[in-house]
Amino acid sequence: MRIIGVDPGSTVTGYGIVEEVDKKLTHVASGRVVSSSRMDFHHRLKRIYSELEKVIASYEPEVMAVEDLFIARNIKSALKLGHARGVAILAGLNADLPIAEYSPLEVKKALVGYGRAHKVQVQEMVRTLLGLGEPPDADTADALAVAICHLHCCQGVGKLTHRSRR
Repeated sequence: MRIIGVDPGSTVTGYGIVEEVDKKLTHVASGRVVSSSRMDFHHRLKRIYSELEKVIASYEPEVMAVEDLFIARNIKSALKLGHARGVAILAGLNADLPIAEYSPLEVKKALVGYGRAHKVQVQEMVRTLLGLGEPPDADTADALAVAICHLHCCQGVGKLTHRSRR
Protein backbone atom coordinates (compact mmCIF):
# COMPACT_ATOMS: atom_id res chain seq x y z
CA MET A 1 0.00 0.00 0.00
CA ARG A 2 1.26 3.48 -0.90
CA ILE A 3 0.36 6.37 1.42
CA ILE A 4 0.89 10.11 1.12
CA GLY A 5 1.20 11.85 4.46
CA VAL A 6 0.65 15.60 4.69
CA ASP A 7 1.74 18.04 7.38
CA PRO A 8 -0.20 21.18 6.38
CA GLY A 9 1.01 24.70 6.97
CA SER A 10 0.23 28.04 5.34
CA THR A 11 3.88 28.78 4.48
CA VAL A 12 5.37 25.27 4.55
CA THR A 13 3.41 22.10 3.84
CA GLY A 14 5.34 18.88 4.17
CA TYR A 15 4.50 15.74 2.24
CA GLY A 16 5.89 12.24 2.39
CA ILE A 17 5.08 9.11 0.48
CA VAL A 18 5.82 5.68 1.92
CA GLU A 19 4.98 2.25 0.66
CA GLU A 20 4.65 -1.11 2.30
CA VAL A 21 5.35 -4.13 0.13
CA ASP A 22 5.66 -7.60 1.68
CA LYS A 23 5.75 -6.01 5.15
CA LYS A 24 8.74 -3.85 4.20
CA LEU A 25 8.49 -0.07 4.64
CA THR A 26 10.02 2.03 1.85
CA HIS A 27 10.52 5.76 1.38
CA VAL A 28 9.12 6.71 -2.05
CA ALA A 29 9.34 10.52 -2.06
CA SER A 30 9.10 13.50 0.24
CA GLY A 31 9.43 17.23 0.19
CA ARG A 32 7.92 20.56 1.06
CA VAL A 33 5.65 23.07 -0.62
CA VAL A 34 7.15 26.40 0.43
CA SER A 35 5.46 29.76 -0.08
CA SER A 36 6.77 33.15 0.93
CA SER A 37 4.91 34.73 3.82
CA ARG A 38 4.83 37.87 1.64
CA MET A 39 2.77 36.01 -0.96
CA ASP A 40 -0.96 36.70 -0.88
CA PHE A 41 -2.61 34.07 1.35
CA HIS A 42 -5.05 32.95 -1.35
CA HIS A 43 -2.16 32.33 -3.75
CA ARG A 44 -0.35 30.31 -1.06
CA LEU A 45 -3.42 28.08 -0.79
CA LYS A 46 -3.53 27.68 -4.57
CA ARG A 47 0.17 26.74 -4.56
CA ILE A 48 -0.37 24.08 -1.86
CA TYR A 49 -3.26 22.60 -3.81
CA SER A 50 -1.54 22.57 -7.21
CA GLU A 51 1.77 21.18 -5.90
CA LEU A 52 0.05 18.39 -3.95
CA GLU A 53 -2.06 17.63 -7.02
CA LYS A 54 1.18 17.16 -9.04
CA VAL A 55 2.74 14.95 -6.35
CA ILE A 56 -0.38 12.77 -6.18
CA ALA A 57 -0.47 12.43 -9.98
CA SER A 58 3.24 11.54 -10.12
CA TYR A 59 3.37 8.97 -7.32
CA GLU A 60 -0.21 7.63 -7.33
CA PRO A 61 -0.75 6.97 -3.62
CA GLU A 62 -3.74 4.89 -2.58
CA VAL A 63 -4.58 6.84 0.60
CA MET A 64 -3.92 10.31 2.03
CA ALA A 65 -3.21 10.72 5.75
CA VAL A 66 -3.31 14.28 7.08
CA GLU A 67 -2.18 15.68 10.39
CA ASP A 68 -5.21 16.99 12.24
CA LEU A 69 -5.47 20.38 13.92
CA PHE A 70 -3.96 20.91 17.33
CA ILE A 71 -5.22 23.38 19.91
CA ALA A 72 -3.69 26.73 19.04
CA ARG A 73 -3.52 29.83 21.15
CA ASN A 74 -3.56 32.14 18.15
CA ILE A 75 -6.98 32.00 16.45
CA LYS A 76 -5.76 33.61 13.24
CA SER A 77 -2.95 31.05 12.87
CA ALA A 78 -5.37 28.20 13.55
CA LEU A 79 -7.73 29.47 10.86
CA LYS A 80 -4.90 29.71 8.33
CA LEU A 81 -3.80 26.19 9.21
CA GLY A 82 -7.40 25.03 8.75
CA HIS A 83 -7.46 26.56 5.28
CA ALA A 84 -4.19 24.80 4.37
CA ARG A 85 -5.59 21.48 5.64
CA GLY A 86 -8.72 22.06 3.58
CA VAL A 87 -6.90 22.54 0.28
CA ALA A 88 -4.64 19.55 1.00
CA ILE A 89 -7.67 17.37 1.69
CA LEU A 90 -9.39 18.72 -1.44
CA ALA A 91 -6.36 17.71 -3.53
CA GLY A 92 -6.70 14.18 -2.14
CA LEU A 93 -10.45 14.05 -2.62
CA ASN A 94 -10.19 15.27 -6.20
CA ALA A 95 -7.81 12.36 -6.85
CA ASP A 96 -10.47 10.10 -5.27
CA LEU A 97 -8.21 9.12 -2.37
CA PRO A 98 -9.57 7.96 0.96
CA ILE A 99 -8.61 10.53 3.62
CA ALA A 100 -7.46 9.65 7.14
CA GLU A 101 -6.74 12.20 9.86
CA TYR A 102 -4.50 11.79 12.91
CA SER A 103 -3.73 14.21 15.71
CA PRO A 104 -0.09 15.10 16.42
CA LEU A 105 -0.43 13.19 19.72
CA GLU A 106 -1.58 10.01 17.90
CA VAL A 107 1.26 10.25 15.38
CA LYS A 108 3.95 10.78 18.01
CA LYS A 109 2.61 7.99 20.17
CA ALA A 110 2.48 5.61 17.20
CA LEU A 111 6.04 6.37 16.09
CA VAL A 112 7.94 7.16 19.26
CA GLY A 113 5.71 5.58 21.89
CA TYR A 114 5.17 8.90 23.65
CA GLY A 115 2.56 11.45 22.58
CA ARG A 116 4.58 14.43 23.79
CA ALA A 117 7.79 13.48 21.98
CA HIS A 118 9.98 16.27 20.65
CA LYS A 119 10.32 16.95 16.92
CA VAL A 120 13.92 15.71 16.96
CA GLN A 121 12.75 12.34 18.29
CA VAL A 122 10.17 12.06 15.49
CA GLN A 123 12.77 13.02 12.89
CA GLU A 124 15.20 10.40 14.18
CA MET A 125 12.55 7.66 14.30
CA VAL A 126 11.47 8.45 10.72
CA ARG A 127 15.12 8.28 9.65
CA THR A 128 15.55 4.92 11.36
CA LEU A 129 12.31 3.33 10.11
CA LEU A 130 12.90 4.41 6.51
CA GLY A 131 16.66 3.79 6.49
CA LEU A 132 17.46 7.38 5.49
CA GLY A 133 21.02 8.66 5.66
CA GLU A 134 20.08 11.66 7.76
CA PRO A 135 16.91 12.85 9.46
CA PRO A 136 14.53 14.81 7.21
CA ASP A 137 13.59 18.39 8.06
CA ALA A 138 10.78 18.78 10.61
CA ASP A 139 7.92 19.38 8.12
CA THR A 140 8.90 16.47 5.90
CA ALA A 141 9.47 14.20 8.91
CA ASP A 142 6.02 15.04 10.28
CA ALA A 143 4.41 14.21 6.92
CA LEU A 144 6.29 10.90 6.67
CA ALA A 145 5.35 10.16 10.29
CA VAL A 146 1.64 10.64 9.52
CA ALA A 147 1.93 8.20 6.60
CA ILE A 148 3.81 5.65 8.71
CA CYS A 149 1.26 6.04 11.51
CA HIS A 150 -1.54 5.21 9.10
CA LEU A 151 0.29 2.24 7.60
CA HIS A 152 1.59 0.45 10.65
CA CYS A 153 0.05 1.57 13.86
CA CYS A 154 -3.39 2.97 13.35
CA GLN A 155 -4.40 1.05 10.19
CA GLY A 156 -7.00 3.74 9.50
CA VAL A 157 -9.78 1.68 11.07
CA GLY A 158 -12.71 4.00 11.63
CA LYS A 159 -10.57 7.01 10.74
CA LEU A 160 -11.31 7.33 7.03
CA THR A 161 -13.41 10.35 6.18
CA HIS A 162 -13.85 9.46 2.49
CA ARG A 163 -13.68 6.16 0.69
CA SER A 164 -12.61 5.70 -2.91
CA ARG A 165 -15.28 4.72 -5.39
CA ARG A 166 -13.00 2.88 -7.82
